[in-house]
Amino acid sequence: MTGRYQSPALDAVEIRDSFWVPRLKTNDLVSLDHQYDHLQANGSLDNFRRVVGEAGGEFEGPPFIDANVYKWVEAASYALATDEMPTLREKVNTVCSLIEQAQADDGYLFTYFMLGDNAGRWSNFTMMHELYCAGHLIEAAVAHSRALDDDRLLRVARDLADHIDERFGPDTQEKIPGHEEIELALVRLYRVTDEERYLDLAGYFIDRRGRDPSPLAAELPELERMIERDSLSTEQKESGWSVVGYQDTLRDESGAYDGLWAQDHKPVREQRRVEGHAVRAGNLYAAVAAYLQEVDDEELFTAIKRLWQNMVTRRMYVTGGIGSSPDAEMFTEDYDLPNDDAFAETCASASAIFWSQHMFELTGAAEYVDVLERILYNALLSGVSLDGRRYCYSNPLETDEDYHRNEWYYVACCPSNLSRVLASLGKYIYARSENELLVNLYVGSTVETTVSGTGVTVEQTTDYPWDGDVTVALSPDEPTEFALGLRIPGWAERWEVTVDGEPVAVEPTDGYATLEREWHDGDRVEISLAMEPNAVVAHPEVESDRSLAALCRGPLVYCLEGVDNAQPVQHLILSDPDSISARDTDSILDGMTVLEGAATVQDLQEWQGTLYRSLGSITESATEFTAIPYFARNNRGPTSMVVWMRLA
Repeated sequence: MTGRYQSPALDAVEIRDSFWVPRLKTNDLVSLDHQYDHLQANGSLDNFRRVVGEAGGEFEGPPFIDANVYKWVEAASYALATDEMPTLREKVNTVCSLIEQAQADDGYLFTYFMLGDNAGRWSNFTMMHELYCAGHLIEAAVAHSRALDDDRLLRVARDLADHIDERFGPDTQEKIPGHEEIELALVRLYRVTDEERYLDLAGYFIDRRGRDPSPLAAELPELERMIERDSLSTEQKESGWSVVGYQDTLRDESGAYDGLWAQDHKPVREQRRVEGHAVRAGNLYAAVAAYLQEVDDEELFTAIKRLWQNMVTRRMYVTGGIGSSPDAEMFTEDYDLPNDDAFAETCASASAIFWSQHMFELTGAAEYVDVLERILYNALLSGVSLDGRRYCYSNPLETDEDYHRNEWYYVACCPSNLSRVLASLGKYIYARSENELLVNLYVGSTVETTVSGTGVTVEQTTDYPWDGDVTVALSPDEPTEFALGLRIPGWAERWEVTVDGEPVAVEPTDGYATLEREWHDGDRVEISLAMEPNAVVAHPEVESDRSLAALCRGPLVYCLEGVDNAQPVQHLILSDPDSISARDTDSILDGMTVLEGAATVQDLQEWQGTLYRSLGSITESATEFTAIPYFARNNRGPTSMVVWMRLA
């Protein structure tokens, strides 16, 4: 099954949205600048300067630190596609020049080995992330080329891809990346170059994974020798980035290699559950979905749908976060979704968004956009502070007063990963096929595209996610017949559609209210989604959430913070779900809709001096609660937070 839908180019979409514009400006003007400063300070850019002889000293950071530079270039390129920012453009040009100069004559580029032991090149795929970094360079180059019409970084990426293609594959060295990323990058490189060998190499890396003998398993003895030689730097040891951890994650309890952590336990075609490191899994499965947009393979398509269903019905948090284990940043068991030590890495949210988008493009089904939207507004957006300067690596659903965001990390994969999603928001809003235009995300914006061979301008006006009313104004160059599809979110229990003020009865198909007719300049479609507060409960097998409820409204998941509530939020009991109401406020954070309602709480004074009491002796007093959107958590200093409330 090959791809059905395409997204308009970024420069064809202008976002004019009261919710998103401030956040995108913060991303463009604050976060990207802040990230660049950290890339300067932590050695990321100096590693390239050392390679070209412009700086002295030894390599700094974890071996895969090059990827942070590439992701920053990708994010900055997206930002420059829609907004002329001379200072940012100058920084991008400087970094691109460094990357160009650092590349070896044979196309190789990985500063860790270029500054150290050249004999180590391509010798440790399990741990060293050479292919992972290559993938991020390729994605940055594709973004830079498309956004800025500049192919110099694309030439670097092609030389590196050619270097890899000459060395690895079924007729050369049979290797696979320890950390998936290059598979998706190769598909995207194929799309801008039409070079079939890049697509073939992506297919090879996808299909070779999980088959015996495993190239990663063959490397374990050398990993153990590294441990014996104590070859890690002091910084690596102190950071917790450890060869010991890497080799242990690839073994089962008996000590035998199982490959589960690296999705190398079975061929993708045979996998039934999302397993292992959540970011790696998301990257791999996003690549599979993208690959299937180019290649018909029903068996692989069946497998990727099966894996998707396992993730969203058994292994995903209500916020859209994935990866429940903080120890190995991985999936664990079905329905194992602890709240206080949930990992839900920001990078994993980004990879799940990529997977969601490619599944949608492949099928045209709104269920994938529903999940994308949930992740975007909750798990992903939670990863950056409102001021754009502090980040969350993990995104738990319950915290105490000691939890805080960080300005940076030794392994700083998440900040630029988040920024590249936000900077490319325009490509997720609309989609089109030959005779159909879909509105996927409700974001105030204008798009110029072509449907049924005719140029069409669409202007969308809305206060989403605070309000469910959306107006879509169409301006085709000439009267044209095509289908306009409006996504009906899975959370919307009631909705209405009008065309030029007249109600229209339409049954959703694949999650869309589709209006097929001849459209004229000035036609207006309005959709009203009933946006009411809702208390949701988890599947009975989710032990962590039994007798608890989470508060939602529209696409947003809410949480309770201690700073807004007089009583400890962990002790508040939702006494009357029907009492929950929404209130717009300018006094909380940067202005947002909060939820309020009735609760009860036990008098902790009655418990002083005792650990257990009879049920009949418990008294509760009435109180009220205030909940804010989860994405806005932890922006007002130390405070406790819960997503799930106790039920009466």
